[in-house]
Amino acid sequence: MTALAQEILSTFDKLPDSEQLEVALEILRRLVNLDFPPLTDEDLALNAEEVFLALDQQEANYEQP
Repeated sequence: MTALAQEILSTFDKLPDSEQLEVALEILRRLVNLDFPPLTDEDLALNAEEVFLALDQQEANYEQP
């Protein structure tokens, strides 16, 4: 990540919650128009594994007294 990108994120973190939401929504609106390459099967499998591991951890935490 470039220094400029890190600076943007640092500035974002300093904003009040309401302004963070506005900035995030605007970034999401702009992302819709970007042309992302399709995900590979490996990318999908790794992402699915991360989600399932996180869900397993949440379930384990929920079941603990």
